[in-house]
Amino acid sequence: MRRRTVVTGAAAAAFLTGATPATPATAGAAEWAGGNLPDFHRALKDELDFPLAWGTSPLRDFGAWRRAARAEVEAHLLVDRQHRVPYAPEFGGRADGDGYTRELVTVSLTRYERVRGALLTPHGSGPFPAVLLLHDHGAKFDIGKEKLVRPWYDDTRLASARAWADRCFDGRFVGDELARRGYVVLCLDAPGWGDRGPVTYEQQQALAANFFNLGSSLAGLMAREDARAAGFLAGLDRVDGRRVAAAGFSMGGYRAWQTAALSDQVAAAASACWMTGLKEMMVPGNNTLRGQSAYYMLHPGLARHLDIPDVASIAAPRPMYFLHGERDTLFTPEGVAAAYGRLRAVWRSRHAEDRLRTEVWPGLGHVFTAPMQEEVFRWLDRVV
Repeated sequence: MRRRTVVTGAAAAAFLTGATPATPATAGAAEWAGGNLPDFHRALKDELDFPLAWGTSPLRDFGAWRRAARAEVEAHLLVDRQHRVPYAPEFGGRADGDGYTRELVTVSLTRYERVRGALLTPHGSGPFPAVLLLHDHGAKFDIGKEKLVRPWYDDTRLASARAWADRCFDGRFVGDELARRGYVVLCLDAPGWGDRGPVTYEQQQALAANFFNLGSSLAGLMAREDARAAGFLAGLDRVDGRRVAAAGFSMGGYRAWQTAALSDQVAAAASACWMTGLKEMMVPGNNTLRGQSAYYMLHPGLARHLDIPDVASIAAPRPMYFLHGERDTLFTPEGVAAAYGRLRAVWRSRHAEDRLRTEVWPGLGHVFTAPMQEEVFRWLDRVV
């Protein structure tokens, strides 16, 4: 008869933390030592060799590699890209800004629901360059697009939006700054934020689990929507479709490079405060191990094929700009350095090193300050 081993109490905690069963005196220390990782997490990490990465993959033609790598990412999104629907945009809520026009636009990005966004257009004849501006996570769900575009249409959200701009962006609304500089800007709510929420921090895990139960994916839906949004923006008459960039901060930075990887309609991407090597991120104490917010960026099984910078490299050799704060506690310095090294190797292999910019800003944390913004704006002016 086969024996069963039932793990309970402190021993069960040890399974999750990688610690020895804790006595009451050491329980806190055990939790700190391992976080939410299984005790065999090192063995799991050792199995990840990213066989589809450029340079590791047997494919030596870069175009063929890009197609294969993108197809692998597409398969792991779990949201079918074949069911495309007309955007059917509805415009409204127009108002003048400082050198640009504000309006609300509602579009169908998938067949499931319509999404409202803010669209800013510079005064003039156009067509203009454009930026798909992608908001962050921040565990703050009452505002989405309003984190980056001043909500002229809703005074009740203005105080929250201003507080977020003060916290992360030196009091600026990044979208309005870009519009003043001559860019058409589109910023939409991701699932769970603003008009599409707000969810609570605790609900994220259940929401993501229920997407999986339904054969779909929360992160995959966001990725599909962002790629579709890039196509919508590029197709507007007011936009020069060859000069569309994606940009964002934190989760928005992740969304920016992911959109560039999935859509050829993105000519360049700027990512502030979201790039790392996966193995260097999955270490005790890292914020990702708490789950929750990670579900918006988690494509199950993809890590068996590609590392995080490998996915971003699908966009090579298009211009990309990655910048981090030296004191950003959400990403280990080792993870940022490893990712930057992988990215540089790919662009170097394409003889396009001048199209990739990677920086760590001394003394800064998880923020996108006015000087950082200005540097990104100047970079966009050169490459888009």
